Amino acid sequence: MNQPLSYIHPQARIADKVVIEPFVSIHKNVEIGEGTWIGSNVTIMEGARIGKNCKIFSGSVISGPPQDLKFAGEDTTCVIGDNTVIRECVTVNRGTKDKWKTVVGANCLLMAYVHVAHDCVIGSNCILANAVTLGGHIIIDDFAILGGGTLVHQFTRIGAHVIIQGGSLIGKDIPPYTKAARLPISYCGINSVGLRRRGFSNEKINEIQDIYRTIYLRGFNNTKAVEKVELEFPVTQERDEIINFIKSSDRGIMSGIRRNRVYNGD
Repeated sequence: MNQPLSYIHPQARIADKVVIEPFVSIHKNVEIGEGTWIGSNVTIMEGARIGKNCKIFSGSVISGPPQDLKFAGEDTTCVIGDNTVIRECVTVNRGTKDKWKTVVGANCLLMAYVHVAHDCVIGSNCILANAVTLGGHIIIDDFAILGGGTLVHQFTRIGAHVIIQGGSLIGKDIPPYTKAARLPISYCGINSVGLRRRGFSNEKINEIQDIYRTIYLRGFNNTKAVEKVELEFPVTQERDEIINFIKSSDRGIMSGIRRNRVYNGD
């Protein structure tokens, strides 16, 4: 159902049962999947690829040009997965020639005023709470939750099943299954509540917890800690995911909690 007060470019490809409210602007080279709802005053620009049964609320701008001075107008896209909800005034920029696309996975929730910069890749079932801001080239794996007002530096990676305290400043990679909080950002245990909600057994949760005790609490540097984990723990999917994440981290992973130290901004 297309409102006559909306502008839809004739080259846009709109599937059946898409609801477009008044004052929406949809540019050329846009695809929108069946059952999606587009709220009033949404702007969907060139290169948007929006999946099925999404909801995009008022004031959002999807597939806007990258805020990157190197961007030269190359033909890039912004991909939104099925069943994703994008709340008020969210901005998701399309990619540059680095990845050629920005991706938000399926079944995600982006709350009001979230910004997703160019070339970010967000997995499925992620939640970005109000006013989360992502720099360019960030990777967020499945089931991650970022608390409101979190700021994430460009080229950072956030692992699967992570939960991050609101208001955090992220400049290091956050390994999978962990809780991250404090200033500077630090390891605060594993996300055991989230893992139980997603069907992880107590045995598996204990395994993950023991691995992170070796990494963060036994006084090893990261290289030695990974060696210890490889020697002392049997091969499992979760063990290898943690090890490979740390080995592949270009920025380095967040540190453990700094005991007996007050952060003064230095």
